[in-house]
Amino acid sequence: MIVVSDMMGTLTTGSPFLGLVDWVKNNQSKLRANWYLASIMPSYLLAKNGIIDWQEWGQKLMVDSLGYIKDANPEIVKHASEWTVEHNLWKKRREDVVVRLVKHREDGAKVYIASSVVEPFIEPFAQRIGAQTIGTPVKIENGRLQMVSELMKDEKKIEQVLSRLAVDRVDVAYGDTILDVPLLEHADYPVAVYPDAKLKQIALDKGWEITGDTPKYG
Repeated sequence: MIVVSDMMGTLTTGSPFLGLVDWVKNNQSKLRANWYLASIMPSYLLAKNGIIDWQEWGQKLMVDSLGYIKDANPEIVKHASEWTVEHNLWKKRREDVVVRLVKHREDGAKVYIASSVVEPFIEPFAQRIGAQTIGTPVKIENGRLQMVSELMKDEKKIEQVLSRLAVDRVDVAYGDTILDVPLLEHADYPVAVYPDAKLKQIALDKGWEITGDTPKYG
């Protein structure tokens, strides 16, 4: 049995960006951390008020924030990743959904977290529930953490999942926004988790399970 879950919004309401900024503040430079927060406020207000797309804004923010880790090496990236999960993503986990994934694993399923988030920032979270990761790969070059290719999102996510697992479909899938529809449609049992309005309507039309209240932002 194969179970695949999205991460952001599905397993946690935390923010890789805020977690990483907190790491910079506590481990590299408080001044830089405060500058990073101040610099994103105009675009944050635009996204919050629906003037620009909330999902696209968040994904761009995550990509840009990779450059916040100065003099990156494997040890520093690992520390930043573990800090981000420990102090942000895990603290803000959706306990009800995490419990379901743990139960799947205890029942013998292979559990995967598939996300556009870069893989180092998924792994500490996945380890806590005994899951494996399928995320956006990165590399370290000249002291800078960089993506190897495009973000693994939308159709690219399910393409990578099916390719990596060498299957045509998965048994169970969890997702929270309309961007997760390609993943959910390739599951025998799709679950809409705290879905945004668009995903909720699709889930209702298709008879998918819905768990959790719909948030303002998906």
